Amino acid sequence: MHSRRSLMSGMALSAGVGLALALPPRRALAQAAPAGEGQKIWGGRFTEKPGALMQEINVSIDVDRRFWKQDLTASRAHAAMLARQKIITAEDAAKIDAGLKTIEGEIQGGTFPFRREYEDIHLNVEARLGELIGPASGRLHTARSRNDQVATDFKLWVRDALDEMQLKVRDLQLALVHRADEHFDTLMPGYTHLQPAQPVTLGHHLMAYVEMLGRDVSRMADARVRMNECPLGSAALAGTSFPIDRHMTAQALGFDRPTANSLDGVADRDFALETLSCFTLCAGHLSRLAEEMVIWSNPQFGFIGFSDSYSTGSSIMPQKRNPDAAELVRAKVGPISGDFLALNTVMKGLPLAYDKDLQEDKPPVFHAFDALDLAVRAMTGMVLDFKANKARMAAVAASGFATATDLADWLVQRLNIPFREAHHIAGGAVKLAEGRGVDLPQLTLKQLQGLHPGITADVYRVLTAEASCASRTSYGGTAPTLVKQQVQRWKSLLAAAAKA
Repeated sequence: MHSRRSLMSGMALSAGVGLALALPPRRALAQAAPAGEGQKIWGGRFTEKPGALMQEINVSIDVDRRFWKQDLTASRAHAAMLARQKIITAEDAAKIDAGLKTIEGEIQGGTFPFRREYEDIHLNVEARLGELIGPASGRLHTARSRNDQVATDFKLWVRDALDEMQLKVRDLQLALVHRADEHFDTLMPGYTHLQPAQPVTLGHHLMAYVEMLGRDVSRMADARVRMNECPLGSAALAGTSFPIDRHMTAQALGFDRPTANSLDGVADRDFALETLSCFTLCAGHLSRLAEEMVIWSNPQFGFIGFSDSYSTGSSIMPQKRNPDAAELVRAKVGPISGDFLALNTVMKGLPLAYDKDLQEDKPPVFHAFDALDLAVRAMTGMVLDFKANKARMAAVAASGFATATDLADWLVQRLNIPFREAHHIAGGAVKLAEGRGVDLPQLTLKQLQGLHPGITADVYRVLTAEASCASRTSYGGTAPTLVKQQVQRWKSLLAAAAKA
């Protein structure tokens, strides 16, 4: 039997042999990779083609092909501006526009030849445009750089992603509001420290998440406003000597204005980081709700149950019904938080203006969007799917001395006792009930009067879970009447947002 050390050494040796076999000879590393014609787009300065490893580490088309639509949109706006400013002819602009429309059709139809030798989506489009319309394609890149081009495309994509995510989060809010309306007066235990605290309603609990998600939508909307400046026309880093109209392209692309500094225009990725921050906070809220769903669906709690659509079984234990959908949503916050950290780490030491490190800006944003998109949709489904066990929740809400605070409040309001003294008396009542194996409503009036002689039979009116909930009428409280008001308020807000 091998020792752990020898096993680890063997693994390391095997890995080393595998690496040696996988890598080409040192001389081969310096040789040029088979080059496509696309290298000529930027290759005038070079006499040799990039090496195989340089080509491999440099290529990004597998990632950035995702914003092909934004690239075509920005290019069409740029070409139209160049023509209006008489930088290129109207004839060439028309050819470019027609060619870009053809490319759009090819990509939508699945016939566009994405080629890795052209590095990225920009060069792929430019190369294909040259094949379609000839020399006129070369005029499209006048007065712009891939630096401002990628910043613009990426910003357009992130802007679209924020718009889409806001809609999906609102759908989840609407699902929560719908279920809260059903359960505005359904009793359940409220917890602090995950210990029984005071009775609340399920509707009130669900509406707490509506508020959280409302802040998420608000943050996304704020981020969208802040990012809505157009980098196009910043060129490589210093602007351009051509008489371009940046306000025209900004307006055509739906931006509020062009960026005011060309260096910042190409170097800024705050918009991506802020979006990741919004996504991380939203994922955290989903994770908290998912955790509660996991707890509530545990048979020892028995508050809710999921249908087969959102449950799985066990390969060995036939009785199991696992809330895997909730668990997977709960897990999403980890990778999404990691995406923010990954991009922040890429950005933290970059000098102005553009650096190739920024090629790594898109994978974390794309991943975070996909992960949150799936989590939001899954959570919406679970919210609409779960079935509440009202009887079980009501029974637990009434147990655990949950109305002790109501007893203290009654003592203050009826007997004019200072709250700290009332708190002490109520604590004595809990101790007495606990010692006798009963809950507060089961204590006799004589027993309660032994704690304070001024207690009357009226006290029993506040010792039920229903009465406790109904009494919490301060704004934002759990009283069913207030929950109904908040449900109606959010129905109106979400309806207005849908029309906007």
